[in-house]
Amino acid sequence: MKPTAFNEVHKSLKAKMVPFAGYEMPIQYEGIMAEHQRVRTQAGLFDVSHMGEFWVTGKQSQEFVEYATTNDVASLNSGDVQYSTMCLENGGIVDDLLIYRFADRFMLVVNASNLEKDFNHLLEIAKDFDVELVNGSDGIALLALQGPESKNILDKLTAANLDKLDFYKFGIGEVAGLNMIISRTGYTGELGYELYHDPEESVELWAALMLAGEELGLGPIGLGARDTLRLEMKFCLYGNDIDETTTPLEARIGWAVNLEGNDFLGRNALIKQKQTGVTRFLIAFEMVDRGLPRNGYEIYSGDVKVGAVSSGGQSPTLKKGIGLAYIDKPHHKAGTELSIDIRGRRLAIKIVKPPFVENRTR
Repeated sequence: MKPTAFNEVHKSLKAKMVPFAGYEMPIQYEGIMAEHQRVRTQAGLFDVSHMGEFWVTGKQSQEFVEYATTNDVASLNSGDVQYSTMCLENGGIVDDLLIYRFADRFMLVVNASNLEKDFNHLLEIAKDFDVELVNGSDGIALLALQGPESKNILDKLTAANLDKLDFYKFGIGEVAGLNMIISRTGYTGELGYELYHDPEESVELWAALMLAGEELGLGPIGLGARDTLRLEMKFCLYGNDIDETTTPLEARIGWAVNLEGNDFLGRNALIKQKQTGVTRFLIAFEMVDRGLPRNGYEIYSGDVKVGAVSSGGQSPTLKKGIGLAYIDKPHHKAGTELSIDIRGRRLAIKIVKPPFVENRTR
């Protein structure tokens, strides 16, 4: 397992460390429930340095990113961030990612578990374009500062005007005297920032943020709470909710697909799927009966299996089981009552309109 630049910090804080996407990562410090609530009410600091970053430069960098991803890349200005997906020719999702538009280049931020696969996928596409593709992941560390107090904490350490940094925008600035990318993004549904920086400066940055946030309730947050926070938002997790067997239209992230624009890999398949009709959708559901839904649990309408859970667990905010599942039409609509098989018991669930709790990212 590879360590991140914060590995010794996590161990000094007695974090429970686990293998994740090839890295040794903290799953929790004081406990998932407490950490979850800290981010919802105060602020939390996440080490997400395991994420991958690819640099794209060259004369056809925009054309390349347009063809490799599904969203409207041409609409991006320097300083914009865009959520998108990469697809196979058949429309299956290779990965979901963030696209950062600089004046002279792009940065693609991909999931750690897909890093090698994604880079090889992009290298194959790059053969047809005048571009240079570089895996810069080892030279970048990443911290996510999330929660309602995150701006107040970051304001103490930077001269950057955070009031002018809108959601899904980024800039270059100093935090605690250290130069970095300051991005108004996150994976929690709360106000927050992501800080891309030099790994050699990681320990210094962590210490400065924790000191600045001490009086505002800042604490370290592990992967466990990161998962429950994103689940309450219905943010997709690659490998569970989306993969190469699912399409963006089925996952209901069609807003990240620009079928009216330039050609991209998988566009024809997605147009065809839209024309013929999507037959299943990723939905959000709550437990009516008491129980914990987990990945793979089957869902029924009467005695007919109509889907299966992709992600599930206990919502620390709602104090009940919640989950995401792919459900066949016409059983996918909000308000529909179905049942889930949990260890041989059929328990009642209800499809709800996501997110499960208020999205306060903006």
